[in-house]
Amino acid sequence: MTHITSPQNPRLKALKRLATRRERERTRLFAAEGEDLVRAAVQAGRAPVEGYRVAGSQIGGAAFHDVEPAALRAASTLGSGTRAIGVYEQRWGAPAGPLCVYLHGVGDPGNVGTIMRSAQAFGACSVALGPGCADPHSPKAVRASMGAIFSVALARVGDVSELPGERVALVADAPHALRATDAQGPPLALTLLVGAERDGLPAQIVAACARSARIPIASESLNAAMAATVALYEVTRGGDSACSSSRVRAS
Repeated sequence: MTHITSPQNPRLKALKRLATRRERERTRLFAAEGEDLVRAAVQAGRAPVEGYRVAGSQIGGAAFHDVEPAALRAASTLGSGTRAIGVYEQRWGAPAGPLCVYLHGVGDPGNVGTIMRSAQAFGACSVALGPGCADPHSPKAVRASMGAIFSVALARVGDVSELPGERVALVADAPHALRATDAQGPPLALTLLVGAERDGLPAQIVAACARSARIPIASESLNAAMAATVALYEVTRGGDSACSSSRVRAS
């Protein structure tokens, strides 16, 4: 691979443009900055389209260009710079169960990334994004995912009827609390629906769900990422990975 010394190198200029949503949508690519994220991609079996690393580093393998530190820092979205940046293809599919998380209007990319991380932690099979959501491939979302962007399936959804299994809307003032169940039998497919940070889920989305449930807390509400994380913990508590088993009830 080449040895890059100048911030004006055309490859680095193209890399820097991936910080914009327009360029990510045009190219269907995204960048992951930092050695930890590059390693997470390797562990998930995701090969880079190409990569960039500080000259002398061994991270990333043959697909990575060696870059002088100042030149790589100029292409980075991190204030402190980075030692490695990988470029990867975006992957989208259909929402999959038995456990799926659906996001509607979650506009903070940090929350979207954190929810991907929680989905991975609790074994959810996919994260589906509806209208108004932040781009999960934005630099902030990718960093917040802590590598989950490479292992959690992503889907775009235009209508909640596309979601797998029973649809349970998380609503702060729902009359029933979200509870795990110890019932035995075959696993049930389930989608947890999480709304925007301020406004929650629209009424028509809630009406399209089998039921709604709240997370019993002392304060008025949780932000979207915390609500999704607590809900995922509750519905998988005491069971196997959610991709093989999930059960929930509202009571």
